[in-house]
Amino acid sequence: MLTFAIIAMVISLVAGGMGFTGLAAGAASAAKLLFGIFLVIALFLFALVLLGVGVVRAVA
Repeated sequence: MLTFAIIAMVISLVAGGMGFTGLAAGAASAAKLLFGIFLVIALFLFALVLLGVGVVRAVA
C-alpha cells in the first residue's frame, strides 16, 4: 500500500514538472488517499500490538 502511494507521488512530481497539471493533481490525490489508508491500518495494527492481541502464550 505504501509502495503504491510512493509510486503515485513520483508520478505526480514527474507530471507536474512536465506541465501536466491535471494528471499531477490526480496522482497527488491518489497518493494522499493511499497514504491515509496505510496510516489508518498501521495505527490499528500498532494498537493491537500494544493490547497484546494475537500473542501466543506458552502452555506449561
